[in-house]
Amino acid sequence: MDLDTARFAQGLHEHTAGFAKAVAGADPEAPVPTCPEWPLRVLAGHVGQAHRWAADLIRSGPAPVPDPFEADPGAPGEWSAWLQAGAADLAAAVLAAADRPVWTYFGPRPATFWLRRMAHDTTVHHADAALAAGAAFEVAPDLAADAISEWLEMLSHPVMATLRPGFSALRGTGQTLQLRPADGVGWLITRTPGGVRWTRATDTADVTLTGPVEDLLLVLTRRLSADRVTITGDHGLAEHWVAHSAA
Repeated sequence: MDLDTARFAQGLHEHTAGFAKAVAGADPEAPVPTCPEWPLRVLAGHVGQAHRWAADLIRSGPAPVPDPFEADPGAPGEWSAWLQAGAADLAAAVLAAADRPVWTYFGPRPATFWLRRMAHDTTVHHADAALAAGAAFEVAPDLAADAISEWLEMLSHPVMATLRPGFSALRGTGQTLQLRPADGVGWLITRTPGGVRWTRATDTADVTLTGPVEDLLLVLTRRLSADRVTITGDHGLAEHWVAHSAA
């Protein structure tokens, strides 16, 4: 994790505001193509609900993951203020906790874990909202790169086999995938019998996905189709990975 707390807080606020702008004036019941079971109202509710849940967890300890369909973001005209209040609450909870370990899916971690997790989760949902509403979307390269690393950290953690049993399909016998951004070092992913392994490296692989880091993130999380980037090598391996690794 190369970015600091201030950068994650900035990213959280930027993409919460971007989400709110993307859905302003949109039909709250409009479907979200990349979250096919959710209308915009539920997507907005989930984002604000998740921020508040994480803030409460930092202050008081773990609680059951809430149901997005039970979230109440209020009237559409109130969404922006409600969403940004939730982001501010989370950032304040993280700053107050300092380096105190808090509960996470992967054992005790500094409270910054949740700021990073929610900054990237909000970024991807901002993309969902923009795609649903026909709005523009962009993410800074440093945030997009860290979001890719964070997702691979989670995919490769042993506890994910329990949290998301479907990820067991990503096991393999040494097949390799390279995510290669237009600028900078890429990610080399290896599928092993024990799960996913990865490192920051630019190397040869069975299949390589090349493109802007923003597009690589959105393809990795299945927000854009793989034809948005250049695929070199085993296309079937790339398709299988994308089909089974989405956030």
